[in-house]
Amino acid sequence: MSPVTDGGFDRKRVGLWAIFLVLVVGSLFVAWQYVGTLILGLFAYYVARPVFERLEQRIPTRTLAVAVTLLVVALPVLLLLGWTVTTAVQQFSALLGSDMADQFGTLLEPYVGTSPSLADLETNARAVLEDPSQLDRLNQSATTVLGTLIDSIVSVLNALIHLFITLIVAFYLLRDDYRIAAWARETFVTADGVVDSYLMAVDSDLQSVFFGNILNALLTAVLGVVTYSGLNLVAPAAVRIPDPVLIGLVAGVASLVPVIGIKLVWVPIGAYLLGNALLVDPTAVWFVALFAGVSIIIVDTIPDQLLRPYVSGRTLHVGAVMLAYTIGPLLFGWYGIFLGPFLLVVAVEFARHVFPWLVDPEYTPARARTEPIFASQTASETAPEPPGEQAELTATVPAEESDEPTQSGGQPPASGGESSDSVAEDGSVASDDGQGDSAQ
Repeated sequence: MSPVTDGGFDRKRVGLWAIFLVLVVGSLFVAWQYVGTLILGLFAYYVARPVFERLEQRIPTRTLAVAVTLLVVALPVLLLLGWTVTTAVQQFSALLGSDMADQFGTLLEPYVGTSPSLADLETNARAVLEDPSQLDRLNQSATTVLGTLIDSIVSVLNALIHLFITLIVAFYLLRDDYRIAAWARETFVTADGVVDSYLMAVDSDLQSVFFGNILNALLTAVLGVVTYSGLNLVAPAAVRIPDPVLIGLVAGVASLVPVIGIKLVWVPIGAYLLGNALLVDPTAVWFVALFAGVSIIIVDTIPDQLLRPYVSGRTLHVGAVMLAYTIGPLLFGWYGIFLGPFLLVVAVEFARHVFPWLVDPEYTPARARTEPIFASQTASETAPEPPGEQAELTATVPAEESDEPTQSGGQPPASGGESSDSVAEDGSVASDDGQGDSAQ
């Protein structure tokens, strides 16, 4: 008997499996320590991938195309996202008070540090000028400010390190994603199997959630902040927009709501401004009309026309996505806005593709494609798939017959047209059952 086996028991193989489990646990531990940075890198990957696929056709090398994509698309989006989050925290903190400000600050730790105000230093300096005996208080304030400055520098360096890791993750995912997919299919994923269908669905939904929904909300928020702040520069005193930055950010969140969108924000604000104009200064009604027109054209229409087409065909319920956006940050911190939708996609697609197969081994991935659960019922989702894709999924007809036109549901025409093809050379006509057997 072999020294490494005992009755079919391979001790060397068990040892390698043990090493593999240790490596997996260690990798998961490291990934969890940087889960926010990694999920942000995944977000940058999905945001940049559609642009990269177009640039790759025009740039000779794949690596150069990835670098250009990250510099032109991913980096500006990440910086814009950071500015939006920081502004939102400041606005909500000012609105809700100092206690809430401390709670919001903890959401950003340890990636973004918070700095106390210089008001104490100014107050103590004035006190020293009036009473030199209080010089010790000024020294203490100066020491505190110096420590705050050092902490701020460390926080900035820490944020830059996480930004670098994010870009590295996005870079290698963009450059080598096809290699990862090929390795997975060669190693443990069967082509056109349940796991393959599940991973493809997760990839498609993440593309929709990250590139479509979040980017649309982010662009709407930025347009809202810039537009409403600019309108306040020409607004009469009686109809000034209250807190335009906060209203613009809320408009970005409201853009996730189907059909209504940012009308949840600008319509009440417009009614409030109209009431003020009628009661205080009727000549300022022109600004209310300007506010409504700018909200409709710039803040509402432009994001929908630029980005909404990329969201078409999504299969996640919008209410569930909004809950993921809401609960994620409360549960995980700042990165929960990305991790929440990610977990939602993974769970929903598992329920759609894998769980039915666990219950019924005869369940096929094609059925998962045609029987959506938890889906928004839009025209783009309920429309039948193109004939070529349907034939590829079901694989019930030979390749030379897959281009034939099909009716809704993927069934061949029942009569007329191509029925004459079933007439044999000797004049006999094949029966429907025989024709079906030949197609099998």
